[in-house]
Amino acid sequence: MFALSFQNATAMFNKLISHLLPFMPKKLVWLFSKKYIAGETIDDAIRVCHDMNGLGMMITIDLLGEFITRLDEATAYKNKYLEIIDRVEADKINGNYSLKPTMFGLLLDEEVCYTNIREIVAKAASFNNFVRIDMEDSQCTDREIKLFRRLKAEFPKNVGLVVQAYMKRTLQDIKNLEDLHSDGNPLNFRLCKGIYVEPEAIAYKKYGEINDHFLKDLEYIFQQGIYPGIATHDKVLVEGSYDLISKYKVAKENYEFQMLYGVTPELRKSVLDAGHRLRVYVPFGKDWFGYSTRRLKENPKMASHIIKAIFVQG
Repeated sequence: MFALSFQNATAMFNKLISHLLPFMPKKLVWLFSKKYIAGETIDDAIRVCHDMNGLGMMITIDLLGEFITRLDEATAYKNKYLEIIDRVEADKINGNYSLKPTMFGLLLDEEVCYTNIREIVAKAASFNNFVRIDMEDSQCTDREIKLFRRLKAEFPKNVGLVVQAYMKRTLQDIKNLEDLHSDGNPLNFRLCKGIYVEPEAIAYKKYGEINDHFLKDLEYIFQQGIYPGIATHDKVLVEGSYDLISKYKVAKENYEFQMLYGVTPELRKSVLDAGHRLRVYVPFGKDWFGYSTRRLKENPKMASHIIKAIFVQG
């Protein structure tokens, strides 16, 4: 009874912090955010990328920003991404690019969004590089799959998609995209649990249930010869992935693990030490405050990390 009351109190406290955070001074929020965000500028991101590469990790770089309200913002973000690609390639970073379609106008004008992102993918492809289309909340799912289809048809080696294990539709979505898959140009999915708050009618909610479907999705991906980015910080899922890699004798060049910058560094090191390839997701940009507050609302359990960051420095 006491344990249950304590858990309820903790959950309420975390939710309270998540709602108060947007009203806290930015300097205070940065104490928490700086562990998970490379900084505001491309120079900050490049420095982190070099550090990660030096430790044997690949990277994917992400400019923060999403859910814009004006199309001129989309044009500005597109131009920034084109500049980022030039800089990353000039600095010979071992990495690729991730982007969120809502920052290019997905919910305002799908054709404008496609045109913006196509230009970015074409630029990356000119360097024989790769762009990952991030999956956002459920209002975006069909639009983002449609966008990915169009881009994959033109740039079969240069674009991938994120799929979320907690969505009940995900396995069927993977199957529906198999017409784009071939031995020479395999589908490339980042498989993650999913972070957005979705209704129970369309998303699994229980920890065990989500994990079960993550591993079922991953097993199907391996069975079909699809390339996965196994995106998790859950040791149970890492070990379950090891079992599937062994079961299907998957060559190391046909998969990778992926983790967020600043999260579970010990687990990250153990994956590398075990001989697996690993890519770190490196977010940066002036919209770090909005990114941090949105992520906390989506996952209030992160509040405990904020309190530690505020009171335990170093």
